[in-house]
Amino acid sequence: MYKIKFVAMLGICTLISACGHSTSDRALSGAGIGAGVGALGSAIVGGPVLGGAIVGGAVGAAAGGLTKEDQIDMGKPVWK
Repeated sequence: MYKIKFVAMLGICTLISACGHSTSDRALSGAGIGAGVGALGSAIVGGPVLGGAIVGGAVGAAAGGLTKEDQIDMGKPVWK
């Protein structure tokens, strides 16, 4: 069961892994990555997956929105 969740979350994280150049692109992709990692982490340790996704998404959005392109650059987002 955890293998399926892990593979699904890994695929989602890979899909949204590009950060972009604008603040909104970086916040959006950071939120997606954070939500995926938070949900995966909660699933692994047996916590609430939705709670982990919410906390991870909030932290990821803040990290993406507060950093500049030259600090953390993962390339062009997949949606552009």
